Amino acid sequence: MEPVPNVTRADAAAAVRNPLAFIAARWTPAPRTVQRAALSALVMSVIIVVTGGAVRLTGSGLGCPTWPKCTDDSLTATSEMGFHGAIEFGNRMLTYVLCAAVGWAIIAARSQKPYRRGLTRLGWAQFWIVMSNAVLGGIVVLVGLNPYTVAAHFVATSALIAVATVMWQRTREGDAAPRPLVGRSVRQLVWVLVAASVVLILVGTVVTGAGPHAGDSSEVPRMPVDWETVTKLHAVLAWIVVTLTFALWFVLKAVDAPRAPLGRTRELFLVLLAQGVIGYVQYFTDLPEVLVGLHMFGSAVTWIAVLRVLLSLRERPETTAGAPAPAQAYEATSVSMAGPR
Repeated sequence: MEPVPNVTRADAAAAVRNPLAFIAARWTPAPRTVQRAALSALVMSVIIVVTGGAVRLTGSGLGCPTWPKCTDDSLTATSEMGFHGAIEFGNRMLTYVLCAAVGWAIIAARSQKPYRRGLTRLGWAQFWIVMSNAVLGGIVVLVGLNPYTVAAHFVATSALIAVATVMWQRTREGDAAPRPLVGRSVRQLVWVLVAASVVLILVGTVVTGAGPHAGDSSEVPRMPVDWETVTKLHAVLAWIVVTLTFALWFVLKAVDAPRAPLGRTRELFLVLLAQGVIGYVQYFTDLPEVLVGLHMFGSAVTWIAVLRVLLSLRERPETTAGAPAPAQAYEATSVSMAGPR
């Protein structure tokens, strides 16, 4: 066994001043390690959506009636608080696991050689979203599960998933300038798909805010809209997203697009079909908690699939020191549907 090197006083001071730089100077992770670290942050972002849904669906939203403590006298849940207190406090504890996953992604990205500033910034963006959303979660409790704050809490988590998805994708790419794989018209169609998906998520939060699962057995305020009407609007928007996805797949096939956009679009279509089946079954079976939880999980997976379609429209090759500059990115005209292969 190799002897452990002595840590000098200067080393300790350097570690205190800039721990990330200290670690990066002594450790170079393999590319696969960085990818797995980014993926772990993304997976934990989805898990926190599922556990947050479990808090609401079990009526445990006020299981810990205050914040940042669980009660006025206890930092943790007590046995007297029962099942609901354990569920709510457990979800709070998972925030620390999420922070650890994001921290691991930041450390791995910062230690990668050569240093990739953009990748590290994506990790820090996740960190600050997690911190701000934790505070927002506390506000949700302090205002008694006000539905507008609950909706904002979910939207912030969706933003976290978006950044985590982009970081995961960037760990598998180089840092050269992005080169489009499809024409401008196809890219515009995908941006319409992304916009429709964002509206779908926002309307989904209204469905939740007006629906029967308020998050606690006490009298919790609901959004003053007709639940049946907003649910039907949500379904119409879902069909618009499905139609746009099918149209995109048809166009990509027609122009003989590269494999990556086709594959990501096919995956999105399948996810949407599964999500639609769950949505209709839960609607006609009076919203059983298990199916509502699956639908929330499907919402996160759908959002990831939409973003993967968007990110598949370009490639970013590796850059090598001393190598010639990459070819100029292709800029398709508005009438051109296919980009370079």
